[in-house]
Amino acid sequence: MFTAAHAFSGFSVTDVAAAHTFYGETLGLDVSLNSMGFLELNLASGAKVLAYGKPNHSPASFTILNFPVDDIDSAVDDLISRGVETKIYSDDEFPTDSKGIARGNGYGPDIAWFRDPAGNVLAVMQAS
Repeated sequence: MFTAAHAFSGFSVTDVAAAHTFYGETLGLDVSLNSMGFLELNLASGAKVLAYGKPNHSPASFTILNFPVDDIDSAVDDLISRGVETKIYSDDEFPTDSKGIARGNGYGPDIAWFRDPAGNVLAVMQAS
């Protein structure tokens, strides 16, 4: 019988070791390698996300993981201090300020995107 009791999400990366360093050390997430050599992101919410190596990986063309934050400006400053580039889109593609934050101005949350070492897009967004 189908059940969603233990459902989880996953995405591919080019290099599991580089992903381990980025997600574990740069972002400070709780990460572990499972018995198959896949990286598990153990999120504070209790959710798990799987990152698996794929030789012919193509970066996702959409945001694969969102991190709601209480203060987006502080979060972006923190990411930048860790060496993460948060201005990944040109203003022609998606207008953002000098930190890479797209201001919602009442039409949505303030959000800033960044990439993991495999080129996948992640985001921090102002929590409501």
